[in-house]
Amino acid sequence: MRRTPPPELAVTGLSEDLQGSVCGAVKRAVVIGNGCAGAENQCIGLIRSLGLFDRHLYYSVARPRGGILQWLPISICNRIHRFISSICAGFSINPTGITDMFDVADAKQIASMARNTFDKNGPLLVVACGSDTISVASSIRRLATENVFVVQVQHPRSRLERFDLVITPRHDYYSLTPEGKRQIPFFLRPWVTPHEPPGRNVFLTTGALHNVDASTLRKATLEWKDEFASLSKPLVVVNIGGPTRNCLYAVELSKKLCGMLQSILWSCGSLRISFSRRTPKKVADIITGELSSNSKVYIWDGKGNPFMLWVLNSVHGNFLTSRILSVKEELFDL
Repeated sequence: MRRTPPPELAVTGLSEDLQGSVCGAVKRAVVIGNGCAGAENQCIGLIRSLGLFDRHLYYSVARPRGGILQWLPISICNRIHRFISSICAGFSINPTGITDMFDVADAKQIASMARNTFDKNGPLLVVACGSDTISVASSIRRLATENVFVVQVQHPRSRLERFDLVITPRHDYYSLTPEGKRQIPFFLRPWVTPHEPPGRNVFLTTGALHNVDASTLRKATLEWKDEFASLSKPLVVVNIGGPTRNCLYAVELSKKLCGMLQSILWSCGSLRISFSRRTPKKVADIITGELSSNSKVYIWDGKGNPFMLWVLNSVHGNFLTSRILSVKEELFDL
């Protein structure tokens, strides 16, 4: 684990009264990320709401890329790294390239910092997100139980008692609801986690944590004001992400989405399309080729943060929710 600069985000939080009560107990925080912006932004959103954004350290636990190590748990990768490093040190060999394969998660260092500064600064809030951060966060709590409060964002799937608080979307427990049990065959239920209702240290959310608040929206409004002014209304914004285990982005899906969007063009003034970093190039090329010639269609040029387009249009009521939901339902059989 190494200390890295935090993502560039505006400093905002809760009301001053609430911030004061929170910071009276916790004055600093540590964020442990996994290199994935979607996961790390959930941690950042939480500490911003607590008014601790300008009082936190950010560490990254990076999984090695390539080779068999990328398929092993991060804790095992760290043991292999330490073993190789100790051998190289004994022979005065500099393991060039080995130390760059992944960042060593030094839970002992963070636990020691929490203990040594406890009398002066009080408890340390540790917020982690993603499966690769689980072993690090739980180790910190085990090593400095009395000096830290550890929050694991996203369900760790086992041994929830390792954390002071687990924050996870409510839909993670859908399989335990009456409707979920009807949909999942009984012989598959033992393999579906979680197995038990949420305990006292589990906080359920509607959707995922995020870092969008009033300050962020105000900043984005100023940034995108001129961009919106020239577009005909109503405006439909479509953000296209990347594939998942349950939805592979193939050519057929791309063409189907193009057909859906072309079918609603008559009802809108402008259609704004953006892609994420995870969108396959072939998908972006197909959509661009099919729709870019239409005068109503504007395709993101890769500059700025187009995600805020969706948020701003939702807030200002220009987003054709029913239209986009119908496209989503037909594409993914929801």
